[in-house]
Amino acid sequence: MTNQTIHIVARIIALPNKVEELKGVLLELIEPTRQEAGAIKYELLQNQYDPTDFTFVEEWASSEALNSHLDSPHFQAVAAKLEGLVTAAPDIRRYHFVA
Repeated sequence: MTNQTIHIVARIIALPNKVEELKGVLLELIEPTRQEAGAIKYELLQNQYDPTDFTFVEEWASSEALNSHLDSPHFQAVAAKLEGLVTAAPDIRRYHFVA
């Protein structure tokens, strides 16, 4: 078995009146996360037709690297700020590359 990277697609939906506030909070993750060991790709997208819809597209070298990210102080700080900004808990999905 080969050591596959972990791909994450994490979708976060802002409350309609909190779009810019949520965007600012999510942007706090970008630079510190890109500096983490095992972070291959970490991108934040905003839906061009629905500005409340944000999606992180990520690639991690291993499950351990991803778990370290989830436990990091900057991730935990942002997670604590989401209440009152989002419609529901983030929809986080893990994938392995197929083709």
